Amino acid sequence: MEDQTANIVVATRTALDQASALAVQYGFSLLGAIILLIGGWLLAGIISRSAYRVISRIRGIDETLASFFQNVLHYSLLILVFITVLGQFGVQTASIIAALGAAGLAIGLALQGTLQNIAAGIMLLILRPFRVGEYIETTNVKGYIKEIGLFATEMKTADGLYLMAPNSTLWNTPIINYSREPERRQQLSAALGDNVDIDLVRKTILDILKADQRIKNTPGPKVYLDDLAADQVVFNIEYWTVTSSWADVRHDAVSKLKARLAEPDITIKTAVDAAGAND
Repeated sequence: MEDQTANIVVATRTALDQASALAVQYGFSLLGAIILLIGGWLLAGIISRSAYRVISRIRGIDETLASFFQNVLHYSLLILVFITVLGQFGVQTASIIAALGAAGLAIGLALQGTLQNIAAGIMLLILRPFRVGEYIETTNVKGYIKEIGLFATEMKTADGLYLMAPNSTLWNTPIINYSREPERRQQLSAALGDNVDIDLVRKTILDILKADQRIKNTPGPKVYLDDLAADQVVFNIEYWTVTSSWADVRHDAVSKLKARLAEPDITIKTAVDAAGAND
């Protein structure tokens, strides 16, 4: 009986000693893991915020793109901290990294179309072929830009309809930006009877155009013969104006030219027409 009691006491002491050793060993590991988690979390926030401030100051970088880079950096640092903490407990981090890589590859293949939109959105935000408020036209869509996102671009058509275009469709096609350049050229044509006084018509058209203060003097408006058929004379009219007032100037010019060329001293055969107009 005494031997049995002694064995129990020895076993208990041995278990307590082992438990104490494990507590000391893993206690320090647990304390280190907690310190790493807290310090890593704070450091990730500081680094990501600093990166956002630096990136947002770069000329041509959109705020949406800066926020995207901030979030990617923040969560990448948190994943690195989490893997480091697991290493504190003896976990083989190499296998975890390999598993994360395989999972990332699988997710990338599954979301290939979405990732294409994200990549296109990043390129659109960096190169800035259009900005919010500008009017663009592509092979598939046209309208005013409302918002440029990482996945899609929100637009408003000329007739007031809402349009959302995936970024990949905008990136993979030529883009015509009607609002980017400060000045824009307009072309009109007027077809008159073959019995008109060419010099009088040219002077009349130039006087009407030069009277409009919105039409640029440099380069000045031009009027020249575009076609000479058997029964009509076609005048080609060119002028430059500010892009923001391009449509209004066109409408006014067409109305004034139509009214003046219809007067008795000038015989007009065909109405004034606009070439390549876009409202």
